[in-house]
Amino acid sequence: MGVPPIDTTPSSADTPGPGPLLRAAVDTEQHVARGGWDQPPRLFALVRTGLLRDREPALAEQLTAPEDDGFTAVEQERLPPTTDLESLLGRIAWPEDVEGVALAIERIVVPPEAERDLPTDRQEATDTLMAHPARKDVRLLAACLRDGTRTCLLRQRDHDSDDAVAVGEDLAPGLTHALAMTLVDDAR
Repeated sequence: MGVPPIDTTPSSADTPGPGPLLRAAVDTEQHVARGGWDQPPRLFALVRTGLLRDREPALAEQLTAPEDDGFTAVEQERLPPTTDLESLLGRIAWPEDVEGVALAIERIVVPPEAERDLPTDRQEATDTLMAHPARKDVRLLAACLRDGTRTCLLRQRDHDSDDAVAVGEDLAPGLTHALAMTLVDDAR
């Protein structure tokens, strides 16, 4: 996938660098990647590092974000297993201190023609797609903030290295939209 490495180092005043959401997303994606493949979905609350330092002084040494205005990802453990991710996300609400959310999820990608003439049985269709010779395993990490800022990172199993992760706002627009809805207070 030949994409350049993601530079998350602080920039000089002349050169704008990645924003706090991208830095948090990259850190979170690399954290998830260290766990290998075939993981269940993993959900993270994004909280201002300074707020976390103030409220949880015992965690201060563990926080890797250098600046207090950046975000720290806090994994939400015990995510219930589901076959309907949209439904699960539709039931999630966050307290005000959570300024953003990130979700890592693995998917298979096949060429559009592979989806034609699939069996009607869900399990048979899944088995057919899993056996497709052009199948690609990918992991998406979608992240968004309450202010509408969004980003998505994509890692392929075939090119599994930190310098081959694609980044873009619209890599998974449905997923980032569903995540953003968990942050909207009046959506409930």
